Amino acid sequence: MLEVRNLVKRYNRVPVVDDVSFVIRPGEILGYLGPNGAGKSTTVKVLTGLIEPTDGDILFNGFDVRKDFVAFQRRLGYVPEEAHLYPHLTGREYLQLIGRLRNLPRRVLEPRMDELLRLFGLWDDRHSPLSSYSKGMRQKILLSGALIHNPELLILDEPFSGLDVTTALVLRTLLHELAAQGKIIFYSSHVLEVVEKVCHRVLILRKGKVVAHDAVERLRDLMHQPSLEGIFAQLTEQADPAGMVKGILSVMQS
Repeated sequence: MLEVRNLVKRYNRVPVVDDVSFVIRPGEILGYLGPNGAGKSTTVKVLTGLIEPTDGDILFNGFDVRKDFVAFQRRLGYVPEEAHLYPHLTGREYLQLIGRLRNLPRRVLEPRMDELLRLFGLWDDRHSPLSSYSKGMRQKILLSGALIHNPELLILDEPFSGLDVTTALVLRTLLHELAAQGKIIFYSSHVLEVVEKVCHRVLILRKGKVVAHDAVERLRDLMHQPSLEGIFAQLTEQADPAGMVKGILSVMQS
């Protein structure tokens, strides 16, 4: 179980993440939503150990992860929003590097790595440098690297970015299957229709604060909205899209 208690991150005394709490149990997928600047990426960076929180606790199976963050990181798989890969490495070399950093024995790593390359349609490009990969291909490599050590916890930041329709459908099904196996999945995204189909519960941030945290069905009922998109727009006080379009067209034609 991943438990976040009263998480705070401030920059120059300004809270970017402000008293955020949630629990994700084995078998659950939590959708983590919010407009740009709401604190989603900062939360992800805190959870993965890239930045230190100002305050609050992160517990994994009851233990404070900051007491041994390296041990915690061994148990998680992470897909970042931006694909910062080593461009001179080939796809296969990158997965070899990730597997070795994860201390996977060669007899486990080699067949697992090659099978992931085949399944994601990257086998023919396995010896090509990552600098030659398309955005979708790089995303598949990131997903392979996150899954290769069979982690207990997955932290996914816009995992569908750049994927073709077929791979996106595969990933949606895969997330459901991983949850069914008891994995803990934290899923941060802007793509509301995918979150609505994939996640068991959603947490919505506005200016660093939690404005909703519940199952999508319950939020629909409570807020009398037919979709997650309507809930999101209402809670985050988004501008009316039709009004914005009208304004943009007016500017273009003035």
